[in-house]
Amino acid sequence: MIMPNNLGRQYSLHADEYKKKACEVLDSGWYILGKEVTAFEEEWAQYIGSKYCVGLASGLDALWISFRLLNIGAGDEVIVCANAYIACVMGITMNGSTPVFVEPDQYDNIDADKIEKAITNKTKAILAVHLYGQACDMTKIMDIAHKYNLKVVEDCAQSHGNHWDGKTVGTFGDVGCFSFYPSKGCGAFGDAGAIVTDNEELAKMLRIFRNYGSEKRYHNMMVGSNSRLDELQAGLLRVKLSHLDEFNSERCRIATRYDTEITNPLIQKPQIRPGADSTWHQYVVHVPGYRDELMEYLKAREIGTLIHYPIPPHLSDAYAYLGYRKGDFPITEKNADEVLSLPMYNGMTDDEQSVVIGAINSFKN
Repeated sequence: MIMPNNLGRQYSLHADEYKKKACEVLDSGWYILGKEVTAFEEEWAQYIGSKYCVGLASGLDALWISFRLLNIGAGDEVIVCANAYIACVMGITMNGSTPVFVEPDQYDNIDADKIEKAITNKTKAILAVHLYGQACDMTKIMDIAHKYNLKVVEDCAQSHGNHWDGKTVGTFGDVGCFSFYPSKGCGAFGDAGAIVTDNEELAKMLRIFRNYGSEKRYHNMMVGSNSRLDELQAGLLRVKLSHLDEFNSERCRIATRYDTEITNPLIQKPQIRPGADSTWHQYVVHVPGYRDELMEYLKAREIGTLIHYPIPPHLSDAYAYLGYRKGDFPITEKNADEVLSLPMYNGMTDDEQSVVIGAINSFKN
């Protein structure tokens, strides 16, 4: 069976390093907000190109806490791509704000040319989601944000180390939010997240907020949260980070082979926006009219695939209260019926890639 993702393969590439680090942390006797967290925050900030990094418990925490501390809440609107993962929208609504959806472009990210039409006098921010490891057009997004005095939050959960115009994503907006969920490029061995920013005061407040609103023990400045990146995950992430460029390069090689050797005309392969690169968190094809049939065809040949994502947020039960109906965002809805993520993981063998490519090319041929 060829799985859509095989985390065990990536682990096995550097298993001894992970085991050594885990034992170091366990033997240290210090498990919350210690030297491993501090070191990872410094190393991640340096890697991304930000001044500050604040480690948190998850990527969703990074989103909702960012909006909370940027003072975006009830009565405010936040523009976000309609085809984003629902957690992106939750980061907005958990603060009482309203998501305003914008259709994606041909690169499966927010169509920056449509953002301005969605702005109202209630708009306070743009959430730029770098979906599938592809970069949004941050030049246009930042120009719009400056024109209308809007905050910009970047969701880099699926984009660990890719770039727009030579600059690492996560460094354009007011904050960059990262998830280190195990399947991500730099994945932890459990839940973990982080926020990066160049704003010293914001970074300070984020550190206070994540720890019950306390800078000094038992002295609480605000009603905060318990969202702390723990020492074990931070230590293991430091090992992962030391190999992240290697992981990204390998995924790029797999994507290049897919690009070159998948020739079935029914398959629309992903495009990279000019001026951007990709870390290929997912290799997402569009299969108009035949997606589900192809999925079953591959399954019968023991090739696993995934759909990212079958139900757009505006049509989910969770957001029925927003009042959207099917047909309100036709491009997003069309994508939800067409997209299919092919197997993509570190440690994927050449033979496995050949099997996937051969099966796709033989579909209806």
